[in-house]
Amino acid sequence: MFLDYFALVLLVFVALVIFYGIIVIHDIPYEIAKSREHPHQDAIHYAGWVSLFTLHALWPFLWIWATLWRKERGWGFQKLQAEQHDIHHRVDVLIDQVERLQAEVKALKAQQATPERAPNPDAERGEEEN
Repeated sequence: MFLDYFALVLLVFVALVIFYGIIVIHDIPYEIAKSREHPHQDAIHYAGWVSLFTLHALWPFLWIWATLWRKERGWGFQKLQAEQHDIHHRVDVLIDQVERLQAEVKALKAQQATPERAPNPDAERGEEEN
């Protein structure tokens, strides 16, 4: 008789631990969102409850959604945009430098192809004597 009651208490205890364990596990994305001050933490919380009824099919996506946001950098795209702007600026500067160098090389090649004729003092004296 004692073992029957002990088995019943043990069965109820295990059922409660499993029940609350599932609730705690499904609430992990919400806790992450709350600790990071996520702007969509309420939506993540509600979607977690919906995921509970869909056998946690949404749960991995909620985890990803909760971990994407960080308070200090937001979604992280502003830094990426700033880096891309900096890269574009550097590329524009490099293109200008290459164009100037190409113009200088073209001018030097043209100068080398047609060397300047230096005045010949002997030739000028000879013409004056004639």
